[in-house]
Amino acid sequence: MTRRPIIGVGVVAILVAVLALAVTRSPGTDATASPGSSAAADASAGPSGTPRPAPKHEVYGFVPYWEMDDTIADHLATVDLTTLLLFSVTNARDGSIDTGQNGYKRISGAVGERMISEAHDRGVRVELVFTSFGAARNARFFGTETVQDATIASLVALTTRLHMDGINVDVEGLGLGDVPAYAGFVQRLRVAAIAANAKAQVSVATQAGRTGAAMAAAATLAGPAGADRVFLMGYDYRTGASDPGASAPMARRDGNEADLVWSLDLYEALGVPVERTLLGLPLYGITWPVAGPALGEARTGDGDTWVPADNAAVIAAPIIPPETDPIEIVDFYAIPPADGATPNPSDGSPAAGWRAVYVDSPATLATKLALADDRGLAGAGFWAIGYERGLPGYDELITRFRAGQVVAP
Repeated sequence: MTRRPIIGVGVVAILVAVLALAVTRSPGTDATASPGSSAAADASAGPSGTPRPAPKHEVYGFVPYWEMDDTIADHLATVDLTTLLLFSVTNARDGSIDTGQNGYKRISGAVGERMISEAHDRGVRVELVFTSFGAARNARFFGTETVQDATIASLVALTTRLHMDGINVDVEGLGLGDVPAYAGFVQRLRVAAIAANAKAQVSVATQAGRTGAAMAAAATLAGPAGADRVFLMGYDYRTGASDPGASAPMARRDGNEADLVWSLDLYEALGVPVERTLLGLPLYGITWPVAGPALGEARTGDGDTWVPADNAAVIAAPIIPPETDPIEIVDFYAIPPADGATPNPSDGSPAAGWRAVYVDSPATLATKLALADDRGLAGAGFWAIGYERGLPGYDELITRFRAGQVVAP
């Protein structure tokens, strides 16, 4: 089927701007400024000098299906969210919901029903997360409106049946050439969702780089039916395959330009409305095998996700006290070799068995939530609720942010 034009020339202009955009800020300047400093105060005005709006304090929380166990509803009752996002469902080739996926089974089952019902009892909105990951899958999906429109009908029917309040679109691995089709999908989805429920909202989750910014801009500029909220995924600046450091850095120890301030500047420069933007932050860290115990040590292999709730003993009683990286604003733990390993070889070779953990704590997250306030955003959000359960400080931090009482340390 021929694609219907949605915003035509506007999207082309966005793509050209993304490819040509040069960020003139040098690392280590405004990115390292603490809220309340002169650099942070200057952030109250946007690129054109126009004052940014007063910040709001919405809190979006994603719960992935693997965290949807018998205790997750009890945990959610302690987290001060405005919107709960249940992750996730996807489509089959014909546009129907793939009911064989674990996400669908958990969300549509007893655990999902309880989460939705109790969230509504607390006045919390609930959105269903639709995911489409991978270049080949996305090229196929966004190559025809027939499957897209069938998927829209399936998503609206499912959210209606489950008494949900909206839909979040999380597309990752999209080619720039498919951004216009993505914007059209979001627009038509929002029209259909509102036709079924006048109070429904559609949000998008977009990545922190140039393609993510183009998607966010296209989704919000797609006429009056643009996305209601943009969840800027302010994490995965580092992964297990990269060199060690923060998943969500305020600045970069390695000199790379990409950090939270850079992403917010990029989004705003492309016209993504700050009053519809949420700063997404990680409730997880990354651990790498490293050559020694010092901050910034080189990795000796690939890293892996480090979930605080699964490592409560390390946080409560670390063998070596953690330190906060003053540049990237992240907690760093040096984990000694296991018993029997040689921590300091006599031959001068790299120490074997050391691991480095870079993870955000309530204190480092406070600095980043204060950044959301400085930029006049709609609020913030987290991937993923459940990763912090049972640990002190996280729920209290979210409650303070909701009340507008977060001050960076």
